[in-house]
This record gives sequence, structure tokens and C-alpha cells, in this order.
Amino acid sequence: MDISGFELAKRNNEKKAVAMIVDDQIVDLSTMVPETTTAEFVTKQHPKALEIFRHTTAHIMAQAIKEIWPSTQLAIGPVIENGFYYDISCDHQLTPDDFAKIEKRMKEIIKENYKITREVLTKDDALKLFANDKFKIELITDLDVKTVSIYRHQDKFVDLCRGPHLPSTGTASPHFKIMKLAGAYWRGDSKREMLQRIYATSWFTKEDLDTYIKNLEEAEKRDHRKIAKEMDLFHMQEESPGCIFWHPKGWTVYNVLKDYIRKCILKDGYKEVCTPQLVDRTLWEASGHWEKYRENMFIAESEDRILAVKPMNCPGAIQIFKQGVKSYRDLPLRLAEFGYCHRNEPSGSLYGTMRVRGFTQDDAHIFCTPDQINSETKKFCSLLAKIYKDLGFESFSVKFSDRPEKRIGTDEIWDLSEKLLQEAVTEAGFEYTLNKGEGAFYGPKLEFSLKDKIGREWQCGTLQVDFQLPQRLGACYTGEDGEKHHPIMLHRAVLGSLERFFGILLENYAGRLPMWLAPVQIVFATITNSFDGYAEEVCRKFEAAGIRCELDTRSEKISYKIRSHIMEKVPVIAVIGENEQNRRQLTFRYANGSQETFPVDEALKVMLEKCASPKI
Repeated sequence: MDISGFELAKRNNEKKAVAMIVDDQIVDLSTMVPETTTAEFVTKQHPKALEIFRHTTAHIMAQAIKEIWPSTQLAIGPVIENGFYYDISCDHQLTPDDFAKIEKRMKEIIKENYKITREVLTKDDALKLFANDKFKIELITDLDVKTVSIYRHQDKFVDLCRGPHLPSTGTASPHFKIMKLAGAYWRGDSKREMLQRIYATSWFTKEDLDTYIKNLEEAEKRDHRKIAKEMDLFHMQEESPGCIFWHPKGWTVYNVLKDYIRKCILKDGYKEVCTPQLVDRTLWEASGHWEKYRENMFIAESEDRILAVKPMNCPGAIQIFKQGVKSYRDLPLRLAEFGYCHRNEPSGSLYGTMRVRGFTQDDAHIFCTPDQINSETKKFCSLLAKIYKDLGFESFSVKFSDRPEKRIGTDEIWDLSEKLLQEAVTEAGFEYTLNKGEGAFYGPKLEFSLKDKIGREWQCGTLQVDFQLPQRLGACYTGEDGEKHHPIMLHRAVLGSLERFFGILLENYAGRLPMWLAPVQIVFATITNSFDGYAEEVCRKFEAAGIRCELDTRSEKISYKIRSHIMEKVPVIAVIGENEQNRRQLTFRYANGSQETFPVDEALKVMLEKCASPKI
């Protein structure tokens, strides 16, 4: 005998259930299941609960819009990170002034507590139901199924949807907010109709919503593009989309970061290499990138040859490995490269240094035996944890990404590589979550995500196990048995893209970088030009000791100079006046407004201590 999820929840005294998981699938409580079914009930505490709440709130928003502007045609309304959106076609051009009206009606719909029901229709019946909705007709027509599901809010609203949803509109959270409007082409095709996209967020509590809004406001203040302009670090322009024009101060930070990583990896047993930017298409065909990644590659032609600007460094590393005879005694061989890559990212996705077309990876490829995967994974995790801590990130989370739909290699090889990587990360002492289907096309991977000071997660480091490319490209070593074997290649990066990590650092620290990374570590600012000579003398002394200094002898008031250097996020301002000159002292003014006065030699010693790089 079949019973509904509502009855099953009641039998199990699950009064707060909003959905259930049956056979690894989340379904509505209205779903009929055998009496003997063992279900996991989804309450607000479940990791998937907020997604269900947001999905239902998206439908509530769609209902409100349809009621206010009846001619509206609904396209799609998915849940996204931190909220949801709905794409619509509407004669009325929405503006932020409409948000309050929509939100008011949404709250009314929640109070009216319409029952939400799911129905399964044949495609023909669904096409009749949505006969006046062109977007739904296209979606239904394109589905390769015999039936589709719809959701109703009693007789007030109906939408095409896979679900699941809450039992009623009254169970939705009233703590939501419409955030912004944008344009979006239907199905992402620039040749199709431009729709209005309405973004919104929703949370279980008012406190959660308020915190999210506050963090958004803080994130806006921390926008790395805004900070970069204030600090004169870099700029970007249309003549080179997705590529960065580094200014002297920005390039200084970039190189300090790069040199620090270089010292860390050389100490950890890596050998640094460099591979070409342009590589003939035949190598990309052999590696599998031409088939799987061609649309993201920039192409060049010369002397009837087609070459690709490298989007990644791995095929080049294998060419270096193949030079000369390799033995099992040479393994593991760790080849590191600060490889400058180009990927043809869509112009609409480009975003400061966070999403670019030209970038440098702190890349490395470890050639090893299957028995060495475990120890190399643990070794890499230790290196990664040390670097993250030095850069101000005390903890990180780990995701395990298994085989994607588009991949190379046999299922047997994937089974083995996934098993070995899972065992390795577990033995390294890390818990992980499954990121299903998100592995590289040649192997499974670990993804390491940092959390910044306002709670945002940034996926940075990766480790990928690759049985495929060394075999495809003919890399071999002689084993203990005297036979030829293909090495396993571990692709790994700590920061990922240096450009992207640069942006993450700026936003994490709101531009006030640790002193060892700051582009200018101290400015010597004179109260009047009478003290310029003394200021220049001490500035040269600090420069000679390796401190990054600037001299400010402009004919401006000292208050103006201090304000300008605070805006530029300079960590220490040495204000020089009569007392400092006569007593051969320096007065340090710090970012927090506090001050200290030292004799010159002691001041230099203090600065050297404050500016010291992390120990390698």
C-alpha cells in the first residue's frame, strides 16, 4: 500500500519536515511511496532545505509579478548561490521602484497560505495548458520525455517545474528581498529575445537576511577594482579585454607574492620550468584538449600551421618529462611552472582580476607511481595549508570532484583514480564533500576553498589525478621490473590563478595588505619643505635596507598628505617635522591611527621586523 510523504512524516513524528529524500532524490511530501519506505526527512536544518525554500519563493515572486502585470510571460527561475532569479518578458519595464510593490504582494501570498500541489501531465496536455506561454512551449517541446511536472498554488498560479517545493506558500520564509535587475538573453543566446532578470534572496531568519545584506554592502566597499584604483595597482581597457595592465605598485605586490610561492615550492622539492606559449594543434589533439576544450582556445596561424595559445600547461610539462630516459628512481619528479595561459572566456563573464583571459597559474605537475599518490597528496596538502596560513587564511574546505559526463579514459581507470585520491585525502586528515560530476575530463580532483573575512568562499587550490595524458602523449619510465610504465601525473595549484588570488587578497584585507605584501610599506611625509633634506636622508637609509618607501615633499598641508596616503592604504606614515629633525627621530602613524616615536636606527629595526616575509 502506498502512502504520502505527509503520512510517512506523521508516522515518524517529523512535524517540521518540508520534503523527504527517497532513493537519493529529494521529493515533495505529497509524493506517494510504499508504506515500507525508509525516507530521510528534510527540515530547516538539512543542507538542502534552504534551496527548497528559495525555489518556492521564486515561484511566489513569479506569481506576484504575474498578478501585478498580467501580460508577463515567465521563462526560467532557478535557485542560485545565496538566492534565486526569474527571467521574464513583460511590457512593463521594471525598475527598483517596483520592488516594494512586488515584495508586498509576495508577503500577502505567503500569508494566504495557498496549498502547493504537483501534477504530472503528458507533453500534449502540458502544451495545451501553456498554450499562451511561448517560453514554456519551447521548453516542453525540447524535453526528451513523455511527461512533465507542473506546480500549482491552488487555482491562483501554475508553473512548469521539476520541483521539489514546500507544501504551501505559508511555509515559505517571509525573510526575503529583491536585490537587482539585469538583462538576460533567452537561453543565453545573444540572437534571441532580451529578457528582464529579477534577482532576489531569501533566508530562514531576519538576522540571516540582515547579515547577508550587510556583507553585500561590505563586499561592495571591498571591490578589488575600486581598491586597485585608489591604490594605483592596475587597470583594464577594451583594447585588451580580459587582460591586465599592471602599474608599478600592483606589479610589485604581484612579484612579491610570486617570489614567496617560488621559495616555498623550491624548498618543497620542485624544479621550476617554463614551456612555450604557442603550441601546434597536433599536440592539443593528442592530449585531448582540442576535442574537449577547443572553444576556449585562442588560435594563431603561421606558415600553413595552426597553433593554439596555451590554455593550460600540462602538455608542455609532459614534453619536458619525455626528454631523456627516466627511471623509477627519478620519481616523484615535481615540475613547477608559473605558466602564463589564455582562455577565451565569454566577454560578459569577465570581472576585474577575478575572471580574465590572460592569467598565470602557480602550476606544477608531479610525475609519480601509483604507490606515491598517497604521500604526494599529503605532502601537497601540507604545503597548501602552510601557504594559506601565511597569507592570512587559517582554514579551508575540501571538495572531491568525480568523473564528468565529458571525459576520456575507461571506467576502470576512473574507478581506480577516484579510489586512490579519496584514500589519499582521507589519510591526509581532511574531510571532504562530494562535488558530483565536476572532475577534469582526464581525472578526478580535489578543490580547496578559502573563506575570507566576510564569510565568502573562494575556490583556489586544486589537485587532479591523471592516468590519461602521460599515456596519450607517450611519457614512460623504466620500473623496478625493467619494463616501461606510464607515470601518473598529479596536476596541482595552490593559488590557482595569481591574478585571481591578487583580487581575493585585496578584498579579504580591504586593501590593507600585510606589511610584507604592501606595495609601499612606509611614506616619509614632511610637515613643511624645511624638513625635506632630513626626510630624503632617512628614506634612502630605509630603501637601502630593503624597505619599500616613498617620499612625500609636496607643498601640501600635512593633514592632506596623511589623508591621501590613508586612502592609498599605506600601512605606515612617518610624519617629519622640527622635533623629528632636531632629535633625529621618526614618528610612525599607523593605519589604526595610533602613533609611536623612535630614534632613526630603532625605527628602521622596527620596520624590518614588521615587513619581514613569512619564514619559508
